[in-house]
Amino acid sequence: MKIGLSLLLPFLASAVMLSQTPEAPRSSSNNSGEGTASAASPPQTSILTELEKLEAAASQVSLDIGRLRVDKWKTGSIAKSAAQTNADSVQRNLTSALPGLIGAVRSAPEDLNAEFKLYRNLNALCDVVSSLTDATRAFGPNSDYEALAQQSQVLDSIRRKLGDSLEQQTVTTQQELNHLRVQTKAQQEQLAAAAAAPPKQIVVAQTEVPKKPAPKKKTVAKKPATSGSAHSPGQPPAGVTAPKS
Repeated sequence: MKIGLSLLLPFLASAVMLSQTPEAPRSSSNNSGEGTASAASPPQTSILTELEKLEAAASQVSLDIGRLRVDKWKTGSIAKSAAQTNADSVQRNLTSALPGLIGAVRSAPEDLNAEFKLYRNLNALCDVVSSLTDATRAFGPNSDYEALAQQSQVLDSIRRKLGDSLEQQTVTTQQELNHLRVQTKAQQEQLAAAAAAPPKQIVVAQTEVPKKPAPKKKTVAKKPATSGSAHSPGQPPAGVTAPKS
């Protein structure tokens, strides 16, 4: 009975952790832009390989848990109930949450957010599977324990590799972010210096418009003056003095 009580607390704690695991995204429409952006980058072959291993291990764990007969274990009802709760939680996670999280990482291998969600879910999943494996070793058949123990080690190995990849991507992304910050700061300083400098005066040479030549004045020919009255024959014209006799 003491063994059952000692295993009960990890069962309950693991069940709570797994029940708080976020569900898989219901639609991939939110990640369409991210998938398109990452399509131009080369996929991370190591991550994609680990995802295939994870899918295979998850499928096998689901089969192994389905074969468990917790109700026939040689232990009390409290320990049986805790083990069955953990088994049901693992099955729900394997069928509802995990496939969507794996699909999100596969479609965008360089998406840190998607990879972190998968890593967090896998952490909780590994803890619960490990607790259930320990309970199977204590109360169940040895064959059931060996099957679960093998897949539990596979899940833990994938979790470590996924964590290493996540750390490496975080370091690379941080370096790129720091580089962009330096470039942005330099551009801002250049813009500030250009705004503080006095504006340059630009003198535009004005071309003189050629003046039009003044129009020539027309000269009118003067008519010869005509006498106002006709003079008599034998008399000098007006204005001419006749010689004295």
